[in-house]
Amino acid sequence: MAKVHVSELVLRDGHQSLIATRLRTDDMLPICSKLDSIGFWSLEAWGGATFDACVRFLKEDPWERLAKLRKALPNSRIQMLLRGQNLLGYRHYSDDVVRAFVQKSANNGVDVFRIFDAMNDLRNLKTSIEAVKKVGKHAEGTISYTTSPVHNVDYFVSLAKELEAMGSDTIAIKDMAGLLTPQATSDLVKALSANVNLPIHLHSHATSGLSAMCMLRGIEAGTSIVDTCNSSFGEGASHTSTESLVAALKDTEYDTGLDLAALQEITAYFRDVRKKYWQFESDFTGVDTRVLVNQVPGGMISNLSNQLKEQGSLNRMDEVLAEIPRVRQDLGYPPLVTPTSQIVGTQAVLNVMTGERYKSITNEVKNYFLGHYGKSPAPVDESVKTKAVGDSEVITCRPADLLEPEMEKLTIEAELFAKSQEDVLTYAMFPDIGQTFLQERNAGSAAPEALLEKAAAQSGSSRFAPNEFKVTLHGETFHINLTGSGHAGEEHRPYYVTIDGIAEEVIVETLSEIEVSDSGVTSGGSKKKTASNTESGRPRATHAGHVTTSMPGTIVAVKVKVGDKVKAGDGVLVIEAMKMENEIQAATSGVVVAVNVSKGDTVTPDEALLEIQPE
Repeated sequence: MAKVHVSELVLRDGHQSLIATRLRTDDMLPICSKLDSIGFWSLEAWGGATFDACVRFLKEDPWERLAKLRKALPNSRIQMLLRGQNLLGYRHYSDDVVRAFVQKSANNGVDVFRIFDAMNDLRNLKTSIEAVKKVGKHAEGTISYTTSPVHNVDYFVSLAKELEAMGSDTIAIKDMAGLLTPQATSDLVKALSANVNLPIHLHSHATSGLSAMCMLRGIEAGTSIVDTCNSSFGEGASHTSTESLVAALKDTEYDTGLDLAALQEITAYFRDVRKKYWQFESDFTGVDTRVLVNQVPGGMISNLSNQLKEQGSLNRMDEVLAEIPRVRQDLGYPPLVTPTSQIVGTQAVLNVMTGERYKSITNEVKNYFLGHYGKSPAPVDESVKTKAVGDSEVITCRPADLLEPEMEKLTIEAELFAKSQEDVLTYAMFPDIGQTFLQERNAGSAAPEALLEKAAAQSGSSRFAPNEFKVTLHGETFHINLTGSGHAGEEHRPYYVTIDGIAEEVIVETLSEIEVSDSGVTSGGSKKKTASNTESGRPRATHAGHVTTSMPGTIVAVKVKVGDKVKAGDGVLVIEAMKMENEIQAATSGVVVAVNVSKGDTVTPDEALLEIQPE
C-alpha cells in the first residue's frame, strides 16, 4: 500500500507566514512531546526567517533554540530551510562559512536540510549540498517554483536532474507563493517522477486557495512527502491544514497513518497560544487570489503592508502590487522568495512612493544586475540595468568564487563578544543586530519586544515614550536604545539599554513623578516637537537641499560629514528598509552644512536627514 508522509510546519513556516515569525521557544517546548509522538516524516523547526527574528525581535539565541528543540524532539527529524550560499542571511558567504554553518547546524540538531536558491542558480547550492552530505545528513535539493515565459516543466525537470547529480536525497518543489494549480502540480510531479529516481516532496502555500487540491493531485501523481501545517497556524498565507489532509487520505491507498485525535490536542494548544500574539496578526494573510497575478508570497504581503502603514500610505497597496510584476519582468523573472522577494518588493515600493520608476534604486537591485546573486532566469531589461549600474562589468562566474575565506576574519572581528563558533556565525549572518544581541546576552540584558495586552490596547489607555534617543553630556553625545526594563512602579527600576552599541544595565530610582496627559507633560514640562520638527526632533524637509528617505528604515552608513562638497547624484547615506539597503543620493550640488543622523538611527520620510547648501 502506498503511503504518504507528512512534514509538519507549525514550528517554522506556519508562524512565519501568519504572525511574522514571532512564536517564542517557550511556547514551542510544552507541546513538543506530543508533536514528537505523532510520527511525522519531519518537523520543520529552524531556518528561514526564524534565525533573524530570534536575534532581532525575540532576543533568543537561535542556536540555543535549536538545541532545546533537539532535546525535546528525540524521535523526530528536525528540518531546516537553508538559502544555499546565502545561508540564513541576505548576501552570499564564502564556502568556508557555508561549511561551518552546516556543520554546526548538524551538531546542534538539524537532520534534514532543505536547500534552495532564489534564482534557481544551482551553482549556489553545490557547496551546501556537499557539506550536508559530508556530515551524514539529509540533503533536499529544492526547486523554487514560479511562472513566467521561461519557467516550464522542461526547465524544472532539468533542475531536478542536476540536483540529483549533485547528491540530493529528495527533491522538493517549493511553491512559496501558492502559484501551483492542480493540473500544473500533476504535470510537474509526473515529469519529475519520470526523470529522477528520488522521492518528491511537495510544498505549496495556501494563499491562492488551491493548495489542498494541489496536494491531492500531487499525491495521485507520485508525490510521497507533503508539507502541511497544523490548522491553528494553517491556511491562508500558510499551508493546507495537517488535520484536513490526514482526514482526506484516511482509508485510501495514500493513508498517512497519523492519529487525527492526537493532532487535535496539538491544535487546541496552539490555538490558545496564538492569542498571545494578536498584535502580529495581519489583514493580508488570508486567502488572496491576487497572488495568481502579482505572485507576491504571503510573508512579503505582510511586510509590504507594514512598510506602507508606517508611511501612512496603506491605501497605495494596490499600486505596489501592480508594480511588483513589472519590476520582476525588468529583472528577468526571478522567483519571489527570500532574498529576491525583498529585492523586488522594496524596489516596487520605491517606484510607487517616489512617483518615478527607478528614480531611487536599491543597492541590492544594483548588485542583482551585476550578477552578485547569480544568473537571472531570463534576460534583464537593458535600459533599467544601464540606469542602475551603467556599463559596469557583470560577473558570469559563481558569485562565491570571488569571495576569499571569511571564517578567520569573522572570528577575529567577533572575539570580544563571541563565546563560540555558533556566536561567530550569528555575527556573520547579521553583523549589526547580531553583535548587539550577543553583547546584550552576555550582559544579561537581552529583553524581547513586549507582547501587548489586547484589553489595554483596545481601551486606549496606552502612553508612549521614546525608546531610542541621544543624550549629550559634557559635550559628548551618546546614542541610546532602550531594549527592556523592569516592572513599572518599582522604586529602583532597571533599564536595559545599548549605549553606542554596548549593552548596559542602568538603575533608575524614582524621586518624584509627573502626570502625562494627551496634550503633553502637565507639570511644567513641554514637548520637544515643534511645527518645524518631526517626532524625532529632526527638522522637517522643506527644500531640495534637505536629503530625505522614500521609506522608513534604519541608517546603516553616513557617507559624508559637515563641510564635504557633493554633487547631485552622489551617494550620501545608506538606509536599510525591509532588510534591503538603499543608497540615498544628494538631490542638489553644494556643501554639507548639517548631518542630523548617525548609524543605527531610525528615520522616516518627512525628516531632513542632512542638509546641503547649494554653492
